[in-house]
Amino acid sequence: MTRVLASAALCPPGPPAPGWVAIDDGVIVETGWGPAPAGAVDTGPTLLSPGLIDVQVNGVDGDDFATADAAGWRRAGRAQLEHGVTAYCPTFVSAPFEWYDAALRRAGAARADADGRALPCIVGVHLEGPFLGGAPGAHPVELVRPVDLAWLEQELAAFPDLVCVVTLAPESDPGLAATRFLCDHGVTVALGHSTATYDESCAAADAGARLVTHLFNGMAPLHHREPGLAGAALDDDRLTPTLIADMVHVHAAALRLAINRKRNVALVSDQVATAGMDVTKDGAARLADGTIAGSTLSMDRAVGNIVALGVPVERALEMASVVPAGVLGLTDRGRLAEGARADLVAFDSRSLDVRAVWLAGERVFGPIGDD
Repeated sequence: MTRVLASAALCPPGPPAPGWVAIDDGVIVETGWGPAPAGAVDTGPTLLSPGLIDVQVNGVDGDDFATADAAGWRRAGRAQLEHGVTAYCPTFVSAPFEWYDAALRRAGAARADADGRALPCIVGVHLEGPFLGGAPGAHPVELVRPVDLAWLEQELAAFPDLVCVVTLAPESDPGLAATRFLCDHGVTVALGHSTATYDESCAAADAGARLVTHLFNGMAPLHHREPGLAGAALDDDRLTPTLIADMVHVHAAALRLAINRKRNVALVSDQVATAGMDVTKDGAARLADGTIAGSTLSMDRAVGNIVALGVPVERALEMASVVPAGVLGLTDRGRLAEGARADLVAFDSRSLDVRAVWLAGERVFGPIGDD
């Protein structure tokens, strides 16, 4: 049975405008602008958007994906729904090799569990390390190591289709054999925590790398004679940089520079479970020595922060939905278009607070309309 949701502001693509979305069997079958067909559910003074996609999230509230049990994964999933996230990549930071198998098994079980519940899609695990380089940030330096290709081959064989992103440093992958291997096996390679030169970064893009993890953070500063990874992220159109828009990790001017320079910029939360960390007044989670170890940012707040910089709302939403879907190769979501999965978010048109969320056309958060 086809149902229609009407909104005073539909986007992206394009600036917000009155429109409607027709849904059948969990899929968008038609969209239109202007007055909705008879019988449509009116979502009120809201902005209707594709569901948000978070490529890098380590934990939510008290639940760290690295150690969470089944109940913790469910709590974290439900909490993300409330902030408009309909798909995400749980992220594991650097750890000893022997730790990963159990964590990946739990992640695989959580993904299967989410499929049968009203929870966001777990696209796959993002391994942020341990193959990092000269800018480890909050990653313990004793755990950072050069790439072990045999270990990667073993893990991908043991957990097929579970690992979807690997952040590594070009200098940790001499000859870029691991970068090529991962890309050949459908894993998105992200460059990060690195002091690689501009040329080394572009060579990694030649080998298939397509993401840059949290631009400006965990990398050498942009220099006019050696632009480094930051310069490559801004200059090489093959690379999609991600940004942590909590207004702590990156200055507003640097956020604007990146957004104005490139269309393919993605927002990430880099949210962490804060147990054992110092959450300072600015909202950053820090280690005891003051090192920033992640954020307390939600994806809807990231969108709001970008809009507050003067970026059009349709562009901010694109950075949190269309662009992440594209770099992850998700052709079935991240857009309001015929054939896409009906994962939708209704935002308050003024505050950009999340009012309702739909997964595959079924409302899973927020009372709205009479659907």
